[in-house]
This record gives sequence, structure tokens and C-alpha cells, in this order.
Amino acid sequence: MPALKRILLKLSGEALMGDDAFGINRATIVRMVQEIREVTELGVEVAVVIGGGNIFRGVAGGSVGMDRATADYMGMLATVMNSLALADTMRQEGIVARVMSAIGIEQVVEPYVRPKALQYLEEGKVVVFAAGTGNPFFTTDTAAALRGAEIGAEIVLKATKVDGVYTADPKKDPSATRYSRISFDEAITKNLQVLDATAFALCRDQKLPIRVFSILKAGALKRVVMGEDEGTLVHV
Repeated sequence: MPALKRILLKLSGEALMGDDAFGINRATIVRMVQEIREVTELGVEVAVVIGGGNIFRGVAGGSVGMDRATADYMGMLATVMNSLALADTMRQEGIVARVMSAIGIEQVVEPYVRPKALQYLEEGKVVVFAAGTGNPFFTTDTAAALRGAEIGAEIVLKATKVDGVYTADPKKDPSATRYSRISFDEAITKNLQVLDATAFALCRDQKLPIRVFSILKAGALKRVVMGEDEGTLVHV
């Protein structure tokens, strides 16, 4: 039996790149969707928030000197593109998914309406939340914390390229050690930038734990929902 009933999965856009410089690596997105399918088959209700860095990286050079709000709206549109790609891959893998956008693009995706999202989850559909919070100056991490609180998720699962929260960047500091558990206050005080401070503060206030783990490790998502000690737990 899974230890979790309803989860909010936060995927970074960069994770979709695989070994590519930007864009979506087909093999990578299929493998991620297969991991999601494994947990839905256990009866876990899954909502997803995805970043847009993999697409926005391709135009980042042109955004230098751009108004911050304009650049953020471009980033939101990148998350819509990723969400559509993710939902279509899910369809091909036999998962029923619904994309809901925080900004109105009715011809492409349906708008985010909380009761509708809850209905989809209860029906066993995967809900992909696109366009962040719909507002500039807020990251997709904050969107994940917000949507996780709104849908009553038991936990926010942040799937990254690293297998948890470290004392320092493990790529730059070989002596960096991984935390098994850490409090929100400690993570904020130590400026551990695995999520932004707004997302940390929102999850702390809502008593919504976060687990940071590597999406690159096969079966990691399933191990997390089964209650195994994977990655780092950030808690109140």
C-alpha cells in the first residue's frame, strides 16, 4: 500500500532536456511519464507542476535587458508547452491527463478552476498545472507550493537532477553532505536554494512537507510514495 494518497510533483523544465542543450528529450520525457504511471497504478492521485527552463534557455540570450515581467510571461508560456508535451506523452502511455493553465488560453488548454482540478484527481486523472501562478515575479516552485496547498496534497515532491538537499553544491564541493531531514527554518536560514524562499515559507505556513529527490534514479518516485527514505525531507 502506498504511504501517500495525493501528491504534487514538481518537475524542473531542465530535467526534460536529458543530455540535450535545451528543448525536450523524447526518451527522458517517456521515462518520467512511465515513473508517474507506476504510482498512478498504485491508486495515488498525482498533480504536476512543471518549469519552463528547458525552453526558455533557448531564448534566454534574447531576454537580456528585457523587462522582468515580460520575461516571466515568456517563461509561463514555456511551461504551457512543456505541460502539453507531458500530457500528450501520458496519453500515449495510457494515462488520462488534463492540463489546466493559470493564464487564459482556452483554445489550447482549459483554465485552472480548483473544484474541477479536485474532481479530475478524484476520478484518477493526472492534472498538469501550467503557467505557474499566472503572475510574474513568482517561480514555478511557488506555484507548486500554492497548488499543493490548494488541492490538499499530502506532500510536494520536488524532482531534480540531484538526490536531495546538500550542505553545499555537490558539483562544486566534493565534501558536501546530503541532509536526510531538515526543517523549513533551517533550510531558509542556511539559504539552501533548492526552492525559493517564497515556496519554502508557503509550505511551512501550510505545514506541507517537501521531499527533494532525483528523478534520474530509476524507481525513485515509486519508492517515495511507498514511504521509503529517498532524498531529503523538508518539514515543519
